[in-house]
Amino acid sequence: MQQCLDGITDRTAARFRHRDVFSLAEELYARVPRTGEPRAEPKPALPVPRIRAAWALSSLLPGIAAAATTAGTRATHGQPRLLVAAAGIVVIALATRAALRTGPLAVRNGPRRPRPWQGSLLAWTLWLLGYALFGDGLLHDVLTGGPDTLPDGAPGGEWPTATAPALALILALAPAAWCAHLLAAGARRGLAGSRGLGDFTAAARPLLLGTFALFLGALAALLLACGKVLGEPAALPQALTLGALLLLARLLIAHRHRRAPALVLGAAAVTEAVALALPLAGRLPHCHLLALPVRTLTDTLGEPAVPALACGTAALALLLHAGRTLTRASAHAPTGAPE
Repeated sequence: MQQCLDGITDRTAARFRHRDVFSLAEELYARVPRTGEPRAEPKPALPVPRIRAAWALSSLLPGIAAAATTAGTRATHGQPRLLVAAAGIVVIALATRAALRTGPLAVRNGPRRPRPWQGSLLAWTLWLLGYALFGDGLLHDVLTGGPDTLPDGAPGGEWPTATAPALALILALAPAAWCAHLLAAGARRGLAGSRGLGDFTAAARPLLLGTFALFLGALAALLLACGKVLGEPAALPQALTLGALLLLARLLIAHRHRRAPALVLGAAAVTEAVALALPLAGRLPHCHLLALPVRTLTDTLGEPAVPALACGTAALALLLHAGRTLTRASAHAPTGAPE
């Protein structure tokens, strides 16, 4: 058997319609008949991801940069405020990029090189974060005949900016990294201790749901704290659903599942864009019915219902997908990626 498997690579596994050699091994394991009691053999020691100072500290940098930017915009006015905001966005982007290149949230791809999916994922993520910052205020202005001015960064301005949820989401990168570490470490221990694929899946599913719930609890606490400090609404429904969506998408990407996050993030972003476009299109002659769905929804539940429904539905879809993919042994096999 060993001689037959010598030389098998991911390319060979692809010929048999499998994503990688670990997925092929799972099917072979399931197909081979077994009789009698299994022999007591020593369990192979799998490397359990360790806590490293590099990723533990880098996951804090985006939150520190976001807090400094928020303080700077609150202390300035006019053009200086715009300059501080622009500089802060650049620093936050660089810090986030550094935080996602190492540790449990890093893409486990081996060599780092550009991928076709990265551009679309980045665009959808930026749109969703931008909507969290400006979307509710913009939608309110659109529904009331505006907007008449550009955003000035002031919470009570003509185009209100939701600073508290945006700050909390960036600060949540640190607990997201720790939750991803707990998931990876628990899954590796489960791989070493399970006697079959069914045992591993049964142990991995509550582990995934537990770490997901832990992150939502940490994000809710950050939202409440940021709202209290900044004197703004915590925006729990829309921010919690967006945070859940971004965490699940990153976990799937880090474990080599990229197509579903790209499609689902894109669907959520397009839904928010359509919600903004329909009221604008309804201003055209004989097109007032186009704005009716959005107006009905916002009159009943308010402007936050749009991102909450869009991101909540997308997060639920990714959670179901993660429940099938991230509970498989092949998703947690060592690949030599940074952890």
